Amino acid sequence: MDGNTLEFYLEHLDKKDREKLIKFAKELYKQKKYKTLRKEIEERRQEVLKGEVLSHEEIWK
Repeated sequence: MDGNTLEFYLEHLDKKDREKLIKFAKELYKQKKYKTLRKEIEERRQEVLKGEVLSHEEIWK
């Protein structure tokens, strides 16, 4: 095995370092997972700043 796969590193690191690597991978995953949501929130924020909001009546139609 070459050093270009995650499996390689997981196999050769001690437990403490494997846990660090897994924690880092989880953080990267969360960033990717929530990137779409953050983009949508930012777009909505810009709409609100421009006054593009629904009235109470429009929401309940």
